Amino acid sequence: MRVVTTSKDEQARTEPRVGPTPEGEPRYRPYRHPAAGWGAAKSVSRFLAREGALLDGPRAIMRMNHENGGFDCPGCAWPDDTKGLHLDICENGIKHVTWEMTSKRVGREFFAAHSVGELSEWSDFALEDQGRLTEPMVYDPDTDHYVPISWRDAFALVGRTLRELDHPGQAAFYTSGRLGNEATFLYQLMARELGTNNLPDCSNMCHEASGRALQASLGTGKGTVDLKDWETTDALFIIGVNAASNAPRMLTALAEAYKRGTQIVHINPLIEAAARRTIIPHDFGDMATGHSTPTSTLNLQPRIGGDMALVRGMAKAVLEQAGSDPKAVDREFIDRHTTGFDAYRQVCEATPWEEIEHQSGLSRDDILKAARVYRDADRSIISWCLGVSQHEHGVDTVREIVNLLLLRGNLGREGAGPSPVRGHSNVQGNRTCGIDHRPEPEFLDRLAGVCGIDPPREHGLDTVGTIRAMHSGDVKVFVGMGGNFALAAPDTSYTYEGLRKCELTVQVSTKLNRSHLVHGRRALILPCLGRTEKDHQRGGIQSTSVEDSMSMVHLSVGMKRPASPHLLSEPAIIAGMARAALPDSPTPWEWYVEDYDRIRDTMAQVLDGFEDFNRRVRLPLGFRIKQPARELVFRTASGRAEFSSAPLPDVVPANGTLALGTMRSHDQWNTTIYSDNDRYRGIRNLRTLVFMNEDDMRDRGLVEFDPVSITATAKDGSTRTLDGYLAIPYDMPRGCAAGYMPEMNALVAHGDYSAQSDQPLMKHLKVTIRHVRA
Repeated sequence: MRVVTTSKDEQARTEPRVGPTPEGEPRYRPYRHPAAGWGAAKSVSRFLAREGALLDGPRAIMRMNHENGGFDCPGCAWPDDTKGLHLDICENGIKHVTWEMTSKRVGREFFAAHSVGELSEWSDFALEDQGRLTEPMVYDPDTDHYVPISWRDAFALVGRTLRELDHPGQAAFYTSGRLGNEATFLYQLMARELGTNNLPDCSNMCHEASGRALQASLGTGKGTVDLKDWETTDALFIIGVNAASNAPRMLTALAEAYKRGTQIVHINPLIEAAARRTIIPHDFGDMATGHSTPTSTLNLQPRIGGDMALVRGMAKAVLEQAGSDPKAVDREFIDRHTTGFDAYRQVCEATPWEEIEHQSGLSRDDILKAARVYRDADRSIISWCLGVSQHEHGVDTVREIVNLLLLRGNLGREGAGPSPVRGHSNVQGNRTCGIDHRPEPEFLDRLAGVCGIDPPREHGLDTVGTIRAMHSGDVKVFVGMGGNFALAAPDTSYTYEGLRKCELTVQVSTKLNRSHLVHGRRALILPCLGRTEKDHQRGGIQSTSVEDSMSMVHLSVGMKRPASPHLLSEPAIIAGMARAALPDSPTPWEWYVEDYDRIRDTMAQVLDGFEDFNRRVRLPLGFRIKQPARELVFRTASGRAEFSSAPLPDVVPANGTLALGTMRSHDQWNTTIYSDNDRYRGIRNLRTLVFMNEDDMRDRGLVEFDPVSITATAKDGSTRTLDGYLAIPYDMPRGCAAGYMPEMNALVAHGDYSAQSDQPLMKHLKVTIRHVRA
């Protein structure tokens, strides 16, 4: 049994505190105000002033998410407004853009003054707060400093190291969801021309379960609805989503839906701010009067992991109703378009209500309330996020959601269908454009035919597999295209060890972060353009495309002068590495970079749904990738939508243990922390906390702000502990707890991943919490 204990002193050495230096004593005061509104406006104003962006910030706001010459927000993947809204923006999007547009710079003078050892003691907020990287840097082990290196020499180092590997599978190429479609396509082309499908990505840690479930049930790895469906549906079910922080522009859709009379059911262990009321900042009348709009008609709080039981209960109620009212289910749709219904009906009938109540943590009456909303609605959309997918049974839960939709024919018609909420701005586009460690043979066939390469056919490594392979020495080169892999990944200390065993780590980044300090024997920092910046190439200023969470593809054009004349675009960096690693490659890497239209022309021949790419992407709002399941064409083995009949998992914590889920704070975007505050949950000046049910605290002799020790027990019996956290009473079910990632990623064992999706179990840790007395 391996025991890992992480105290505050140890965190300062190996897992530095993520947030900034607190501005005062920790404070907790439940938030009673509407989401967004003046709270968001004040927060944005303070942030712009702190970052010195009172002029550039508003100018960027007027160009963000605009269809004509604007740039796409580098934050979330919520789709752009379809009605021509001129302020289709949000608080966190503005913060994200301002953070990128900072006037602060990190150049050779900075690295000369600070060793890697010294920087490793800094918080992650302090690292990113230094500003934009300005030139390529290479690690010098003799001095423990990064020193300048030319682009030519940097590419030569990458190329030489890749060519010297025993085989291509000793390299892994990680992708963050920020990478645009054109760069994504070139990146996967480089990896596959080298001879590997080792293409781990951030989706392996978030929505992998959703993609696999939807593929199994419907023959597509994506949702089928678009924003117009949200505007016409009769009922919205929002499961495991903290919309006010993670997809804030959804608040507009929720407020408008409420005004139309749409039923809105929020399902989450925590009642988040977006599940109460909102004031939309661009609704100047409401801002002036303080009038808020409800964003929910029903809130249900299942236990962590209890969503599948809740959905099973709703399906059971609908089927029971069908006994007296045949119209409760759509038998014509079921008979014409599905398979497996009889087996699923038997599973529902055999699942007793007592078990459904026990596993969901909800009463039968509460479940029936949600079932009545669903049954009475002609058209329903079910939307979900990581609260559903980051579990052992995430695939089964998403398939259960699809089962419920199929019962009433909520597919293939306006206002109905599944709608996963993706996180990062182009994470869905990454997968569409080839970042997939398990590529389909048909895609590889087209890639081979169009690009003239012989791509490998065996599956590659995902995120968890890559971490373990680095640790064992089977992966020797790690290339990170954006993101902050060292902090985003599970089992922090184990991930650190793996990265440090690599022969070479390469990080393509805009800002300094932890992944530059947790590096291989040799290491490169390659600075790239941000999405807000102009991308000058031989063919003129270039645009890149992105895909939102509802499969709309549109162009993004930067507006600002680059932070440094030494920055390269992501396509140019990929092409430089590829040419150095594949000197005899027939791929016209340099020609592609001269004009991204050339990349798009090739993508149009390889990617299904991207035909006539260059013309269609320039249409107003771009174009939507075709979704066969939306047209009731199911690319499953049966040629039909497939019901699943999985048993309910046992998610009830054992006596004395709690189920803990990790989550983001409001003043955070993925691993980027803007402050130690979490406004919507009432927290100031604190991140090392654990939210708990008040009765669970009382059982452990805890009161507010008591210091605690949190120990997670992995599947293999090993334990990981965080000490010195503070307990906060919160409105959540008994047996549940929650805290912030990336700090709590240290509790997620590398071996604790779903057998269904291979996702780390970041939303369902088995923990014990005890009082640490002085």
